[in-house]
Amino acid sequence: MNESSYIARTSGLKAKDYVGYAMIDAAGCLVFSLVTTLLQKFYTDVLHLGPLFIMLMFIGARIWDGINDPIMGRIADTVKPSRFGRYRPWILYAALPLALSAVLMFLRLPGMGEPEHSVATCVYATATYVFFGMAYTVLQIPYGSLASVVTTDAQERSRLSVWRSIGAALGSIPVLLIASFAYADRLDAAGNPVLGENGKVITDLQYGPVIRGVVIMAVCSFVMLLIAFTMNRERVKTKPQNPEKGAALRVVRQLFQNRAFVAVSMISMLLLSGQMFTQSFYTYLFNDYFHANWMNLASQACTYSPMLVMMFILPKLARSVGKKEVCAWGVAAAAAANLALFFLRGMEPGRLMWVFLALCFVSGCGLTTLVMQLWAMVTDAIDELEIRSGSRDDGTAYSVFNFFRKLGQVLSAVCVNGALLGMNYKVDKGAVQTLENLRRMYDLATLIPAILFGLMALMLFVWYPLSRRRVEQLQLEKERKLKESYENNLIDI
Repeated sequence: MNESSYIARTSGLKAKDYVGYAMIDAAGCLVFSLVTTLLQKFYTDVLHLGPLFIMLMFIGARIWDGINDPIMGRIADTVKPSRFGRYRPWILYAALPLALSAVLMFLRLPGMGEPEHSVATCVYATATYVFFGMAYTVLQIPYGSLASVVTTDAQERSRLSVWRSIGAALGSIPVLLIASFAYADRLDAAGNPVLGENGKVITDLQYGPVIRGVVIMAVCSFVMLLIAFTMNRERVKTKPQNPEKGAALRVVRQLFQNRAFVAVSMISMLLLSGQMFTQSFYTYLFNDYFHANWMNLASQACTYSPMLVMMFILPKLARSVGKKEVCAWGVAAAAAANLALFFLRGMEPGRLMWVFLALCFVSGCGLTTLVMQLWAMVTDAIDELEIRSGSRDDGTAYSVFNFFRKLGQVLSAVCVNGALLGMNYKVDKGAVQTLENLRRMYDLATLIPAILFGLMALMLFVWYPLSRRRVEQLQLEKERKLKESYENNLIDI
């Protein structure tokens, strides 16, 4: 190790560090995937909540996040670090509330879902959803900030981003077992299967398998966060801060004036929106249009399986070609795949399902480039902001970035529930969807992701400024900044 290099002295990750860092997001995604994949379907089909109410509830929760997220960011940045570090202890603090809130969201109390208890159902759904969002914020904002103090080396951060994406993918898989197998055929009074207008047997989501699966996933998430806490270490030890009056507003203003940070935040917003839309709306598409709930698991396998190959080649490719450049072309390919699915809408569903899964794989290959490099790109943007402004406030920066991702959840809620309203989706108990509704469902399920991913590709090509050459220059400037911070007693190494 070159002792004169401050980057070398604050780096040097081993396999344990990568696994421990990835485990945090795996644990978080075990419960967050319940929201992205299953909660919408649970609300409409089990609690019989209307799409308009769900959309307004999601928007209201995100408005609260606009207040809650920056507060959490400033707390993480300014509270005196413990002996475990500044950001690492929050892994422990968030573990129990996150697991508990996940179970409460899917708990159906007696009378819920019945028309005479509709107001109480709405209140309970809102309270538990907001509680979950706050618990997830307590984990995610310090977790995002943790990457900056775990290592300062750009290549190690790129690998951390890959491992975080792998953790997220692994954490998102178990919910697909629930989405695929928690259904049963609808039976009439004589015990015979009920057929829809297309002649297919109608299946309904069952509460029992859902709540059992949710409890198991919540407990696993709690245990994994406890283990992950022991496996992570902060190599850059920040000193206690005495922030000046108005410092938070100054930092936020600088963030919004930084082109790289705003661009990657907007791109992340659209990425999460597209991912959540497909994960949530596909549960309707596969159940009502294809009548093949096993496609939930198959489509996600097609989406995430490219990571098995990309995890080995993407860091090298990003280093030689550039993160921006690789991601831009990858996302463009994902947009093209979804647009192709839209134009194939005239095929018979039994034949179309295999083409659908094949193009899901193409889309997954493209999106994987961005998913695996996104967190490294965020850190690059924060590095550039530090070089320009002279200060580093990772918690505040990630709270703003996280708020953009919450806006992505709002956009997804608007797209999903707007699509359900636009196709006149029937949520009443025992309802049957018309053939016209199902055709509109397919069109919206393919066209909306194509538009979202196309916008992301355009932003990467035109707006996001951190090319490979600029990132290499940032490494040199960051070495100088670390030396300056160490000599001014702002950090320990």
